[in-house]
Amino acid sequence: MQNLKPVLEQIEKEKGIPSGELLEMIESALTSAFRKHDSGKGLEYTARIDPDSGRIRVFVEKEVVSSVEDESRQILKKDALLIDSSLQVGDTVNVEIPADRFGRIAAQTAKQIIMQKMRENERESILHEFEKKQGEVVTGAVYRFARNACIMEIGKAEAIMPEREQIRNENLRPGLSMKVYIVEVLPGSKGPRILVSRTHPGLVEGLFRLEVPEISEGVVEIVKIVRDPGVRCKVAVRSTNPRVDPIGACVGINGVRVQAVINELGGERMDLIKYSDSTSEYLANSLSPAEVREVAILDQDKREARLVVAEDMLSLAIGKNGQNVRLAARLTNWHLDIQSESQIKQIKMENFERNYSDIINLPGVGEKTARILMDSGYSNLEKISESGPEAISSVEGIGPKTAEKIIEAAKEVVEERSSGGES
Repeated sequence: MQNLKPVLEQIEKEKGIPSGELLEMIESALTSAFRKHDSGKGLEYTARIDPDSGRIRVFVEKEVVSSVEDESRQILKKDALLIDSSLQVGDTVNVEIPADRFGRIAAQTAKQIIMQKMRENERESILHEFEKKQGEVVTGAVYRFARNACIMEIGKAEAIMPEREQIRNENLRPGLSMKVYIVEVLPGSKGPRILVSRTHPGLVEGLFRLEVPEISEGVVEIVKIVRDPGVRCKVAVRSTNPRVDPIGACVGINGVRVQAVINELGGERMDLIKYSDSTSEYLANSLSPAEVREVAILDQDKREARLVVAEDMLSLAIGKNGQNVRLAARLTNWHLDIQSESQIKQIKMENFERNYSDIINLPGVGEKTARILMDSGYSNLEKISESGPEAISSVEGIGPKTAEKIIEAAKEVVEERSSGGES
């Protein structure tokens, strides 16, 4: 019978698996194997391993009797008392038997259990290792493909990158080394299930953390990242130290830092946005590289704003297929309406003409009075309808009675429009 002690000691030293834990597993497996081997006889076998010598011992359960009729199942009382002096006829006792005939079974079973435990231990070790790395960026190599999913080798582990987590048109090939973001780590029967991504915003953050010491140190913070993976990305950053420029820190000397990130992402364009607590300033910055001339908050509650840019900046502000403004909207979580200065000028002109036409049609208002009203801040019917007679009569050429008529007429038109009477 094989002496297992040297083997167990070596495994404990190399793999860190406690020999006592392995002993218990092997004993249990050997007991089942021996019982199965002699299942036709119906004997109750028990395997034990001497912890000091590592020798495998085999026991069979026998009944204590005064006269033996079946030696395989019974033992004389006088012989049983040598094992346990308290035994009586009718009791059962485990009697050690020669284990030679179980030698091959013992060796095979012990080997299987040891290999199984080593695999389980390695799977658990890998699981614990990668659970700590969840949410981090690691380097892996493309190994193979399965149903459009990319299987990668990361150290001793295999990770899966589904098609949805792959950058479009990225040329993945076996042996290619690249950095990926660990999205999720879950236990599995054949080892941990490690999900990685090349499209997750966390990949960009992790790459900047590797390249920019100020981010690792907490001097520069990444507020938010939005991506069109493989095409364009916007990263909002701010500094906790007023003497440190967050954009400059991320760009690096001659752009070396941001370029390293861009190269790792296969040339994905990178817009670094300076975050601001001022909504207007942050919205303006979000359209980078376009320069914004004016920001108008249209509805604070609905988070709607209009951004005005120069004529030659309009296409840059919107971006190809609306990509730039779309990413800016995702970054700021605002609905953004982009207009050029000429468009705004046209809108203002149309509004002026429409409001002028509305006001001049009010009773007692001529061209001169209409212009005076608009110059005085009563630029549309809504403002007039919300004003009092004293305010309107203070305008040159309008008396108290005329003021009341003007206000009443303005209210009627506003109410009619609000109720759907006029589009």
